[in-house]
Amino acid sequence: MDEIVRMATDRNVMIMALAAVAATCTIITLGMPLLQNDQLNRRMKAVALERDKIRARERERMARANTVSLRREPKAYMKRVVEQFDLAKHLSADDAKEKLVMAGYRGQGPMVVFLFFRLVTPIVLAIATAIYMFFLLPSEQPLAIKIGAIIFGAYVGIKAPQLYLKNKITKRQLSIRRAFPDALDLLLICIEAGMSVEASFRKVSQEIGEQSVELAEELILTSAEMSYLQDRRQAYENLGVRTGLDGVKAVVGALIQAERYGTPISQTLRVLAQENRDMRMNEAEKKAAALPPKLTVPMIVFFLPVLFVVILGPAIMQVMEVR
Repeated sequence: MDEIVRMATDRNVMIMALAAVAATCTIITLGMPLLQNDQLNRRMKAVALERDKIRARERERMARANTVSLRREPKAYMKRVVEQFDLAKHLSADDAKEKLVMAGYRGQGPMVVFLFFRLVTPIVLAIATAIYMFFLLPSEQPLAIKIGAIIFGAYVGIKAPQLYLKNKITKRQLSIRRAFPDALDLLLICIEAGMSVEASFRKVSQEIGEQSVELAEELILTSAEMSYLQDRRQAYENLGVRTGLDGVKAVVGALIQAERYGTPISQTLRVLAQENRDMRMNEAEKKAAALPPKLTVPMIVFFLPVLFVVILGPAIMQVMEVR
């Protein structure tokens, strides 16, 4: 023990121990950066790989969606019924084809399906209403009320296909409207980078598919039409007709003007992109401003009774105990 204490208190031994500790710390300090993994680069590579996977998956889903929507054939019996009763002449509305295109249904097949359901749906609903009113309804109702219910069911059947089509158009336009400002920014970047209009549309359709499959479909159709149509103006006008949105029609007008007079479209696209972005923000602010009035009735019906019970419940119980 005395020997250990003597060595521990020896000045030379303490100097050697401190030198060894200093050398060890120096080696560790110099070697740690070499042994440590680059966390930032590893995470960036992981994010890039995940982004590529998501992009490939979305493109595959967009390709499947485009295949289904662009190549849809009606059933044989539907086509036979439409041809036998000549429904295209009697039930076809003037703007039915345009609305079908705006809803994403192209070709003659969706038109046949639409006409078939315009004929069948009123008949089915009228028969179902008649069975319910005459056989399933337990209470006796006057004959006039039963006939009126049957007529109302047939009227609902007439309007049901149109309401379904209108709902599809609204959802499709909403998706296009939300993604269109970003698509304009991408289109502006591509054009300023020196790409042609066809290549720009094709590139933007590939990139915007992750955000809106509907807009990517319209852009790639426009790119295809510009490739085989003699006049690009027709392809631009078809894009405006298929979407039915004022923002898209404004961009179409700018592209047509640039095509006709040879004017640069970079500044025009920049201004239109900002306008569409402001319109998107205004729509979000409008929905946010409309939220308090919509919450008034649920708050009155569900929250206020609970508040009254919680606040006044103990007082009522005390009054009842006193009595």
